[in-house]
Amino acid sequence: MKLWAGQTISLFGNALSRLAIPLIAALTLNATPAEMGLLAAVGTTPILLVGLFAGVWVDRLRRRTLLIAGDIGRVLLLVTIPAAALLGILTMVQLYIVGFLIGVLTIFFEVASRSYLPTLISRHQLVEANGKLELSGSITAIAGPSLAGLVIQAITAPLAIFLDAASFLVSALCIFFVRHREDAPRISRIPLFSQIREGLGVVIGNPLLRALAGCLATSNFFSNAFFALYILFGVRELGLDAAELGLIYGLGASGALVGAMLAPRAAARLGVGRTLIIGAFLGSLEVLPVVFATPHIAIYLLLLSSLLGNFGWVLYNVNAISLRQAVTPIALQGRVNATFSFLVSGMLPLGALTGGVLGEVLGLRNTIILAAVGSLFATLWVLLSPARKMTEIPEVA
Repeated sequence: MKLWAGQTISLFGNALSRLAIPLIAALTLNATPAEMGLLAAVGTTPILLVGLFAGVWVDRLRRRTLLIAGDIGRVLLLVTIPAAALLGILTMVQLYIVGFLIGVLTIFFEVASRSYLPTLISRHQLVEANGKLELSGSITAIAGPSLAGLVIQAITAPLAIFLDAASFLVSALCIFFVRHREDAPRISRIPLFSQIREGLGVVIGNPLLRALAGCLATSNFFSNAFFALYILFGVRELGLDAAELGLIYGLGASGALVGAMLAPRAAARLGVGRTLIIGAFLGSLEVLPVVFATPHIAIYLLLLSSLLGNFGWVLYNVNAISLRQAVTPIALQGRVNATFSFLVSGMLPLGALTGGVLGEVLGLRNTIILAAVGSLFATLWVLLSPARKMTEIPEVA
């Protein structure tokens, strides 16, 4: 409950920064499409540099300690943005540096969090627990962006980031008060790179895990090529303001709320495999409506896009994460989760950079069309895997 509460509060704060930082770049610093692509990429680039190493350290250290340190570090980094803005010295370079360092801390936090959860509860509770965590993300995503747009309009984007920093501080306090005694980490004399190779081997060598990773990797590459240009496209070509973008984010997130609520029931009634396929297919349609957006109908099509993406990928993720946690031994959780992050989230900076470059060369709308077509291939990974025949989460590990 404390872990859940802390992450719920920090998710609300994240909604502010997720909208505020690109708006600062686009409106205050007059960023170009290439700069917007780079900004979207720097926060996820660390997964390619330290992602696999994070898994080894998560398996070597106490995960609760890593979670607290990750939250405090992000507090200190975020407050530098409004401070620089107030002093009139904020630049794109600072946004790049802060985004990169926050990305490093976020990797350790997310890998530790995913690895910590199976030590707190039993395997048969994983779908329900992950459903609750996604439910929190959905609720805060509905209220967060809508309020974020209004807050940013009222107090400006740089000052709104203070609220995100405060949310990470509350999250750290919640985790600090978790009294569950975590088992001492295994002391291993196996060389670092050998442990990294072991984690990669487990994921790539297992047809089930390989398909789950491939599906999200494909989606992340094309969807982030799209999202790198999303704010710019909305502001410059569709004429939307911060409040309207916040409203779209917020209402669209109701799809995630429904997806999180239905995920355990869908898995029980339809089977885990069918639920994964349905979720991946609906999620992969996310970019398509935006291809046809014009200023007169932009809000409706962008809202449909957000609803599809949020519902489909939450439905998929609740079951995919639970399945991954169930089939992975506790001693390997950190490395397997980090390997997934490396393979899946590693596509985010590559997609963002590709989107930024193509946006400069082909134009914003043509790049979005390419992203819409590419996203449709994500579902094939699950359709052609052993996951499609699975009816429930197994007790393997």
